[in-house]
Amino acid sequence: MAAPGTRDDVGVGEARETEGTTGTRARAAAGGTRTAEAAGTTRGPDEPGGAAALRGLDAAGGLAALRGLDAAGGLAALRGLLDRPLASYYLLLSSAGLLLLIGLTMVFSATSVKDYAENGNASASLTKQAIFAVIGIGAFWACQRLPATTYRSLGRPLLFTAVGLLLVLNLLLAYARLTGQDSARIGPIEARLLWLFIGGIQVQPSELAKFALVLWGAHVIARKGAALGWWRELATPLFPVVGLLFVLVGYNDLGTMLCLLALVIGLLWAAGVRLRVFGALSVFGLIGVGLLIAVASLGAGSGERGEENYRFARLMSFFNPPAPEDCKLEGCYQIFQGRLAIEHGGWFGVGLGKSSLKWNWLPEAHNDFVFAIIAEELGVVGCAVVLTLFAVLAYTGLRIARRVDDPFRRLAATAVTTWLVSQAVINVGGVVGLLPITGLPLPFISDGGSALVVTLAAVGMLASFARAEPDAARALHARPPARWVRLVWAPLPPLPARRRRPAAPPAARGSVPRARERRQDDQAAPRGGVRTTRTRGRSADERRR
Repeated sequence: MAAPGTRDDVGVGEARETEGTTGTRARAAAGGTRTAEAAGTTRGPDEPGGAAALRGLDAAGGLAALRGLDAAGGLAALRGLLDRPLASYYLLLSSAGLLLLIGLTMVFSATSVKDYAENGNASASLTKQAIFAVIGIGAFWACQRLPATTYRSLGRPLLFTAVGLLLVLNLLLAYARLTGQDSARIGPIEARLLWLFIGGIQVQPSELAKFALVLWGAHVIARKGAALGWWRELATPLFPVVGLLFVLVGYNDLGTMLCLLALVIGLLWAAGVRLRVFGALSVFGLIGVGLLIAVASLGAGSGERGEENYRFARLMSFFNPPAPEDCKLEGCYQIFQGRLAIEHGGWFGVGLGKSSLKWNWLPEAHNDFVFAIIAEELGVVGCAVVLTLFAVLAYTGLRIARRVDDPFRRLAATAVTTWLVSQAVINVGGVVGLLPITGLPLPFISDGGSALVVTLAAVGMLASFARAEPDAARALHARPPARWVRLVWAPLPPLPARRRRPAAPPAARGSVPRARERRQDDQAAPRGGVRTTRTRGRSADERRR
């Protein structure tokens, strides 16, 4: 028989145990910041213990969310992502791939109406551009597998090929103008304005000249090294070859000549040439641009002898634009329609494929003015996405140029980045009215096979350089991919050479070298080559143990 009060004591103990268990659960839910007594005082008389635990959990989660939104933490996370060894490679692949995808989409949107009206096939231009995109991806794959030594050896043959094609193009066009024809043909080769048709294959030699100038110019400047401080080193052979390219390209295509000029400036800037060289180059460049504008009256480019100089008219319409009513009939019709497309798009655009200016109102809507169609269909948001991708591409190219060790890789990466970014700036600036119209296509996005293939090949070279960064090469060698991946995609880059430690400065004459300083008696080394051995005062068993 139990003593009086035993059941009550047991009930009190059970109640205390239950309350302690509930407090422990609430404390665990609140992250250990509450005690069981605090949980009991917070909970109301009719409120269950689970609700109090959930309230504490919500408070702790809210504090954690506020900590996660800290700007410093976000920047630290971004910095950590950018510090990864292959960050440059993946940034390059993502930005170039997204730009290529946007380009194929906008080419289809800008050409579908016209293709259907003319051929009954709305995807004719898209199919053609997709074929060139596949060829360009193949060129990208091949170029990212090549080492720097191969690029240095390819520079001169590519340059000779580009100069030869440009000479054939200009000679055939000169013959066509003398005979009063739009094009000229010799055997299987036909020349028409900016293109050569060789056996049914359309080639634009000026695009090949950009890539050739990057490889050859980077090789020449890297070989000269510190001697570039002398004018005679720049005068032979860099400036004569560059001047020849400017004449051959600029006579028919002033916009591409400006792109080549930006490319050369990027090369010299990466090489650390003095500012007075840039000043002299700017003066000669302005004189050359003026002469090329003037020769348009003689039939250069799209001009005709005796007609109005179309290059000078574009320049004057930029500095002194006429009224919008006059632009409907005069030479500023294209820029007027482009601005109407931008205005029609607004912030969010009218919708993909719903442009009204592409219905034969905007000239060259699929090529030079494809950015206006982007602005009309996707709005300011779509334009911001495209410009952000080009900004990421520019940052990635300069990042690669800064992180590689080889001078040739640094120069070539800077030149390719300057080429692509300057071409995008000139195109977008002409569409929105910040720069004169030059007829340059927008990289990755405008319709054009030769430009797309050469651009993707240049990006493939950048990808090869990104994998050759010292940190990236060490990471790839530390954890190499499977053998079939290296065979199919890209081989391992070479490991960077170890930097030699600088030699110690020689000791002053008359001083005693530190290695020969006499040590203290307690630190003196044994002389005569005597090895210090253990004391043999112990027994054999102790020594054996």
